[in-house]
Amino acid sequence: MGQHVSLRNAVEAVMKSAMRFVALMVAGRILQPRRHVGGRLVFADGTTARVFRETTVRDAPPTDLAVLVVEFRLRWVHGFMHRLFRWESLLNTPLFVGFPGFVSKLWLAHDEHEVYRGIYQWSGPERAEAYAMALSRLLQPVCVRGSIAYHILPGLDRAEFVSGREELVRTQRIEHGAESWVVA
Repeated sequence: MGQHVSLRNAVEAVMKSAMRFVALMVAGRILQPRRHVGGRLVFADGTTARVFRETTVRDAPPTDLAVLVVEFRLRWVHGFMHRLFRWESLLNTPLFVGFPGFVSKLWLAHDEHEVYRGIYQWSGPERAEAYAMALSRLLQPVCVRGSIAYHILPGLDRAEFVSGREELVRTQRIEHGAESWVVA
C-alpha cells in the first residue's frame, strides 16, 4: 500500500469529494443501476459476498483503467447491525463519488467473516490510490485493527475482474498471501 495520509488531508479530500458530489447530483450524473444487485461473488478464500448496491457516474468513462478492491471489518457491527450499516452506507456516497477519477462501485455485503468489500472502477491507478489512502485513514477508528486493506489492479476493467474468467483469475492473482482478492 501507499504512504500514510494524515487525518487532516483525508478529511480535506473527502470534503472536496462531497462538494463535487453536489455538482454531480444536481447534473443528474449519479446513478444507482440495479443490474448487478443481488449477484454473488465468490473469492478464492472461499468466502462469498452479495452485491447490495451499485453506484456509477454517468459520462465518466475510464481513460486509464484501474480496479480498486477495498476490504474492511467494522467494529461492533454484528447480526442485525449489518442491515443497519447497509442502509446507512448510502449516506457515505458523497464521501467517494466526487473523488477525481471515480467511475463506479459495487458495494458488497459482509461475507462469512463479517468482511465488507467494495470493487471500484477508477480512471487512473494513482487516483484510485489517493482515494484508498484517504478512505483507509478515515476507516481506522471504526474498523477492527489490521482489517483494512486495498489492492489496485492497473489496466483492468471491473467487469472483467468480476467475470471470474479463468485466464483473469490466473493472471490477476495478487500475492502478499491475499488470495482472497481473486474472484473465483
